[in-house]
Amino acid sequence: MSEVSPVLTVVADGDVRIVTLNRPDRLNGVNEDLHRRLSEVWRELADDTEARAVVLTGAGRAFSAGGDFDHLRRHHTDPELRERSIRLDRTIQTDLIRFPLPIVAAVNGPAVGLGCSLALGCDLVLMAEDAYLADPHVSVGLVAGDGGVTLWPLLTSLLRVKEYLFTGDRIPAATAVELGLANRMVANDRLMAEALALAHRLAAQPAEALRATKAALAAVVEQVSRGGMEAALLAERATMTSPDHIRIVEELASRASRRASAGEGA
Repeated sequence: MSEVSPVLTVVADGDVRIVTLNRPDRLNGVNEDLHRRLSEVWRELADDTEARAVVLTGAGRAFSAGGDFDHLRRHHTDPELRERSIRLDRTIQTDLIRFPLPIVAAVNGPAVGLGCSLALGCDLVLMAEDAYLADPHVSVGLVAGDGGVTLWPLLTSLLRVKEYLFTGDRIPAATAVELGLANRMVANDRLMAEALALAHRLAAQPAEALRATKAALAAVVEQVSRGGMEAALLAERATMTSPDHIRIVEELASRASRRASAGEGA
């Protein structure tokens, strides 16, 4: 199997599928097209009878920088887009939890916002030495509805969850491992090789036993997280039009535009 999309690719490596977020010029920021593909790809892969494991990574120097500024700004005035985005976020979170095959995240660079949630929604997380995690939803005036509230309390202490979700601070790879948010830190130039080796090792495990074990763990995750997920998604939708969020996104987008202009003129 090999599928090429403008924003996401799926490539076969034997019985392992490599899913790559593919907007490297925008640090794999999530726009509407990528958001939609992320809501579709897990069911497509679940139907791939030859697949036994998956590696998820990002093209270029980032795993994913989170929401694309242009996409975020459209939410301010488009109620249909807000509803659609919340629906897609719910689908992505639920499908990742229920996905029958093991997923190894190869976090090759910054994993921010939804990018962070995608990484932590995987079964095993390998991080490059210079990669980091961050969920700055609160810092940009949003509720962390696309995974932070759902996933983080299952992975590390509630005190740590509050610290990092409330502040949006970056979590370097070594600290992520220490906190239980990643399995191991890997040299940058060895990341994909180690992620693929681990995925192939999982693919070689007895398939029925592995899938049933993952399904049982998924039942625990769903039971614990469902109420928090729904509360966070509805609250995130409400904050998409908050004055704080609109102001902060406009400031950040303007700053990014000035940096890009300065770079073009240099």
